[in-house]
Amino acid sequence: MPLTQAELNRIRANAVQLHGPGDIHAALDRMAMEITTALGESLPVVLCVLTGGIIPTGHLLTRLSFPLETDYLHATRYRGETGGPEVRWVSEPGISLEGRTVLVVDDILDEGHTLADVLEFCRAAGADRVYSAVLIEKRHDRRADAVHADFAGLEVEDRYVFGFGMDYRGYLRNLNGIFALGENDTGMDEQATQPWQDP
Repeated sequence: MPLTQAELNRIRANAVQLHGPGDIHAALDRMAMEITTALGESLPVVLCVLTGGIIPTGHLLTRLSFPLETDYLHATRYRGETGGPEVRWVSEPGISLEGRTVLVVDDILDEGHTLADVLEFCRAAGADRVYSAVLIEKRHDRRADAVHADFAGLEVEDRYVFGFGMDYRGYLRNLNGIFALGENDTGMDEQATQPWQDP
């Protein structure tokens, strides 16, 4: 059922800001410096993971001054489903990854199933080196084995979060901050198990 303007206004009004614009931009600056040090001489391909990765990737790219190529991919979990680790591929990159250094950029690292599948896809496509960057990492013990981000911006507690690329039921990705649902708003404890969640 579509959300109404009134419902979204209430969600936004009751939301708790976990990180403001200053925190985010400082984290992106730091990530860009780390990425430049590690990848600046490798002519990498930077892959944005749709849809959540659009805003973090755009902000990060403007901070990277070395030569690179950009492309995107769309891999999603739970689109219309209620659970399970199955990842559905909507779109694969158009650029060949054979022999390349690849940096995958996404909004959030939660349980890590989607990121693990994306990184494995890049390796199987012949990438020489594969790195990952996420704006947000969640603190919990449900992470898939051996999944980590090479470059990470900020941490958040184990709550449903949205803003700066992450959505609440398809909305509010455009908020300039990282927010959690307020105490009186409903949301399942595990962000990735939301049936509408599209990272």
